[in-house]
Amino acid sequence: PVLKNLPRLLRRISETSQRLIADTPDVVVHIDAQDFNQRVAAKLRKRAPKLPLIGYVSPTVWAWRPGRARKIAKLYDHLLALFPFEPAVHAKLGGPPTTYVGHPLLARPELWRRTQSDADDQSAPLVLLLPGSRRSEVERLLPAFLEAAAALRLQMPNLQFALPVVSHLKPLIEAAVQACSVPVQLIEGEEAKWRVFRRARAALAASGTVSLELAIADVPQVIAYRVTWLEEKIADRLITGRFASLPNVLLDRTLIQEFYRQDWAVQDLVSALLPLTKNAPERAAQLQGFEQVRMVFGDPLTTRDTAALLVLKLASPDPAF
Repeated sequence: PVLKNLPRLLRRISETSQRLIADTPDVVVHIDAQDFNQRVAAKLRKRAPKLPLIGYVSPTVWAWRPGRARKIAKLYDHLLALFPFEPAVHAKLGGPPTTYVGHPLLARPELWRRTQSDADDQSAPLVLLLPGSRRSEVERLLPAFLEAAAALRLQMPNLQFALPVVSHLKPLIEAAVQACSVPVQLIEGEEAKWRVFRRARAALAASGTVSLELAIADVPQVIAYRVTWLEEKIADRLITGRFASLPNVLLDRTLIQEFYRQDWAVQDLVSALLPLTKNAPERAAQLQGFEQVRMVFGDPLTTRDTAALLVLKLASPDPAF
């Protein structure tokens, strides 16, 4: 509800830029929140043009609205990117200098790396249902996901289902799950979410960062998304990327089946997901692809040091940096 909060947002943008100018920092690092931070950066560029500005992370100009790259080049001295292909993309599109600094998901292997006990716990294969973290996503996707779960359970009666929830959507999800014919365990909290990821056999998920989380945790998956007819037509004009899920983007090929147009049905999800719950070639192919995804990122500790040194270099007049 941006319009409802617009006066407060504009006030916060002004207050933030004024405070930064008053504090006279050596360097400013903006973290995500693109629409907010870019407006702050524009004010800083006018009032403190010599102040080094760094953006973390790079906007997804490779997926949609590529013209943003040139706009960002006027705001930031440097971008820190999560994905290794992004520096070349910005160079091609006229964006600012960009350095790949790794993805934070890979810096905490204790969250996602499976143990022997996780691998042994396959008496009742677990399928994750991940309909998104926004109310609109849950309202559009959860009924279809639950219907798919019921259809899968008819074919494999020993399947179990779990659904990580965020607190603000818990009542909505609970009501839908209680009306479903299949038991679904609700998972709360970040640590509990990663524990269930390590146990999962497969997942049915909305498009988004979760597809990368699942890939890193070695969970074969099917990706689905649903928008209105009008949203689809608008997206067709703005989106330039070939894929919706990040593993497919990183490998530039269809590793994971995606359903994000208007014409997919529940049976499409079931047909795509069923082989992933078994020792089928489709499952093996995804697991092999996930290993390639992790290799694309490189060493997360080395790239993290790169980020720190780059910030110090822009902050310090010392030529040693």
